[in-house]
Amino acid sequence: MRIRSLLLLVTPLALSLSAETTWQQVQPILERRCVQCHQKGEIAPMAFTSYAETRPFAKAIRQAVARQSMPPWHAAPGAHSFRNDRSLSAAETATLTAWVDAGAPAGPAVKAIAAAAPAGPRRWKLGQPDRVVQVPGFAVPASGQLPYSFLIIPLNLKQDTWLRAAEFRIDQRQVVHHINAFIRPPGSSYLAGFPVNEVFSPTPAQRSKRHAHERVFDRRQLILGYEPGYEPMPWLEDGAKLIPAGSDLIFEMHYNPSGSPAVDRSEFALYFAPAAPRHRVVAIDTLRDLDFVIPPHAGGFVSQAAMTLARPARLLSVQPHMHVRGKQMTVRAVYPDGRAETVLAVPRYDFNWQTTYVLARPLDLPRGTRLESTAGFDNSANNRFNPDPAASVRWGDQTTDEMHIAFLELVIEAQGDPEKLFNAVPPGPRPAPPAAR
Repeated sequence: MRIRSLLLLVTPLALSLSAETTWQQVQPILERRCVQCHQKGEIAPMAFTSYAETRPFAKAIRQAVARQSMPPWHAAPGAHSFRNDRSLSAAETATLTAWVDAGAPAGPAVKAIAAAAPAGPRRWKLGQPDRVVQVPGFAVPASGQLPYSFLIIPLNLKQDTWLRAAEFRIDQRQVVHHINAFIRPPGSSYLAGFPVNEVFSPTPAQRSKRHAHERVFDRRQLILGYEPGYEPMPWLEDGAKLIPAGSDLIFEMHYNPSGSPAVDRSEFALYFAPAAPRHRVVAIDTLRDLDFVIPPHAGGFVSQAAMTLARPARLLSVQPHMHVRGKQMTVRAVYPDGRAETVLAVPRYDFNWQTTYVLARPLDLPRGTRLESTAGFDNSANNRFNPDPAASVRWGDQTTDEMHIAFLELVIEAQGDPEKLFNAVPPGPRPAPPAAR
């Protein structure tokens, strides 16, 4: 009787475990965590929108889950959660692993995943935009090193306009290093005098030219940037970014040849807010170190950057940015009362997957809060991505150079002045020194 009773208890449990390893249980996990990239027309090389598509990659899925390389999420667990967290829970990892170990069975209910966006590369994930602008067929050669290229597009907006969201649709992902979209208000010094509606490549000195005492946001405002790992989402339900009347849109484009010629026709969608919001979202790129010099063969070089807020704000997001020598970054908030907390720690930075970490709840930053960024670099031969361990490395545009920026999005009142966030006008990037002859 005792053995029979144990069998009665074990049999339902075994049946339950068996049920948890079928496609029926795996499908919702892929839908939540993977299909945004693993569908036709997106960045992943294979689609996971059906059992037939997914089954051949079952062992690869298990390996990626075990290494925690997929889904790509590089933030360490901490005090803050993020709206766009792609990491798997322990239960999700166990389910995927059990499914593969069981032979990746189909189970009784096999159906296609309702993909995050309808299949196909020509769909906008945030819905039908109010306006779309396009790169007019930029020809990328098969090889070589390309300078930053720019495109000025007049928006011809007659009144101040609020932007609730924006979205990039990248055409030739294999060659696009990044595209930044800036707003240039009327009277700005930023690329003043250059032609509109045609691509050009100014020198670093021409790019950095500015009027004396020019305010930061009167010169340019970052709307959105695309890098590998980009994920479109609206900023806030009650927050938007401001486009002053008469502003131009400027694309800053950086292409890396991939071995085959390509013609890029990437697009950028604008979603206008129906009314003025309660809050204004502003992008800040001034938490950065412009003066570092990474010595040759340095395996543990550290760069520090800091800025202090002159007005209260809320922190919405952080995006670490370095190049191929970048290994880790930590961003901290040090409050006026002396408290300090880590906002974001990325112990394994990946240049090929640069995430903007969006806080689930914006973080209140009182006046006098000091924001600190610490970046670690590996310029040694142990870094398999290092193009030249013998080089002294400084700030520069190319992937062979380096950068240390923690891009921030801050939230202020809609009628607030973002210039008052700064104690002083932050300096802009300086042109690189001439190469030694």
